[in-house]
Amino acid sequence: MTTLILASTSPFRKAILEKLALPFSTQSPDVDETPLENELPEQLVERLSILKAKAVADNISEGLVIGSDQVAVIDGTILGKPGNHDKAMEQLKQASGKTVTFLTGLCLYNAARDNYQVDVVPFKVVFRELSETQIDTYLKKEQPYNCAGSFKSEALGITLFEKLVGDDPNTLIGLPLIRLVKMLEDEGVTVI
Repeated sequence: MTTLILASTSPFRKAILEKLALPFSTQSPDVDETPLENELPEQLVERLSILKAKAVADNISEGLVIGSDQVAVIDGTILGKPGNHDKAMEQLKQASGKTVTFLTGLCLYNAARDNYQVDVVPFKVVFRELSETQIDTYLKKEQPYNCAGSFKSEALGITLFEKLVGDDPNTLIGLPLIRLVKMLEDEGVTVI
C-alpha cells in the first residue's frame, strides 16, 4: 500500500480526505504563504500547493503527498482569513449580492519519483443580499474567523448563499476530491 500524507493540519481538509476511506497521515508543512509581487490568485494557490506538498515530501523517500491551498477572490481582490469579527463583517458586507470565486490549488507529489501533478480548481459562491443584522447574527453564531471568505459552507454559512456553482462541493471546503481521485488513479492508487 502506498503511503499517503496530507500536507495540512486543517480539520476540514482531513475530514474531506477521510471520505475516500484510504489510510493517510497528516503533517504540517512549513511554508511561507506570502503572495509574491504581482502574483495572480491562480498562480499563488498553485505555487503554495506545490510548496506544501514538497515541504513534506522532502522528509520521506517514498509515498504520495497531497498539498492544497485556497483563496477567495472578489472583484479581483484576494480575501484572506478575517481573524476577527470586524474584518469578517467587512468581508461579508463586500460579498453581499456578489459572486465570490474560490480557487483551490491541488498538488499530488510522488516523493520516490520527485514529480507531481497540479491543478487549480475553481468554485463560485453567489451571495444573497445580506443585511448588516444578518451578517452580525451569522458571525456571532458561527465565528468563522479562521475561514477564507468568513463563512463555513458545511454549516450555517449555507444560509448566506443564493447558489453554488462548481463541479465538486468539496472544493469549496478546501480539497477537490473528484480531481484528487483522478490524480491518485494516475499514480496507481485505486479508491474503489
